[in-house]
Amino acid sequence: MLGYVRRSPRPVTAVEAADALVAPRTVARSRLERLARAGLVVTGFERRTGRTGPGAGRPAKTYAAAPETAHVEYPRRRYERLIALLASQLRGRSKLEEVGRAFGRELAEAARVRPARRPATALERLCAGLGTLGFHATVASISRGEAVIETATCPLRPLVVDDGTGQALDRAMWTGLVGAALDGAVAGCETSGCLDAGGPCRVRVTFAG
Repeated sequence: MLGYVRRSPRPVTAVEAADALVAPRTVARSRLERLARAGLVVTGFERRTGRTGPGAGRPAKTYAAAPETAHVEYPRRRYERLIALLASQLRGRSKLEEVGRAFGRELAEAARVRPARRPATALERLCAGLGTLGFHATVASISRGEAVIETATCPLRPLVVDDGTGQALDRAMWTGLVGAALDGAVAGCETSGCLDAGGPCRVRVTFAG
């Protein structure tokens, strides 16, 4: 259920989850509520019919991926500290970025992202691929020269929150990810909002050429 919510580009309802996972609606709603109590999803209300005013009906309760600023693990293995210590031993910013880009390419390969020439197609495939790995990501906007990806559960977000070294790795990882999806046609990525526990990270992608 959590994987389904994170793969979805918009908040989902219990009815949508039940239909997608072929489960009774009561079971879907129960599992979603359990995830909400655990802090893994956030709830809201939307009118999915598009109607407003009297007679529009009650808004449906929705569930979306909650921002993940710490690894969910038991017992806690403190891998983010291990990564930060390893990163501190790298000599020079270029080496750190090289490692980040390589990790991004590995993630893209694990997600089986097929490269595309059109940025819109490439980024949609990338977000869908990350969803199969359990990470939430969606294309918030796209124009001729750049795009913005929003992600509540960025792979390196806990590291960025825990240690400043993670910011350079995070940016390089996204450059590697998007570069793999766009067959290298990306100038760079800038991240923001990673420390905001109440919202998603924003990745601004600048296209080459």
